[in-house]
Amino acid sequence: GHDRAIQGNMDPVSIYADLPQLKERVAAVLNQADGQPGHIFNLGHGVMPDMNPDHVKAVVEFVHELGSR
Repeated sequence: GHDRAIQGNMDPVSIYADLPQLKERVAAVLNQADGQPGHIFNLGHGVMPDMNPDHVKAVVEFVHELGSR
């Protein structure tokens, strides 16, 4: 039902992708949530030390951009 939150995971390896591919992967997770209220976007695991911080920031920006549609 619509009375429960759903947590959707993106594979953290996606952070290594270039930004256009990363945006596509964020969009895929959000599309699976189908705009339902209560969706919690996160990674399937933590951020690794060698991940580009700009890509981590981009994930947050993409979620805000694509999740508000």
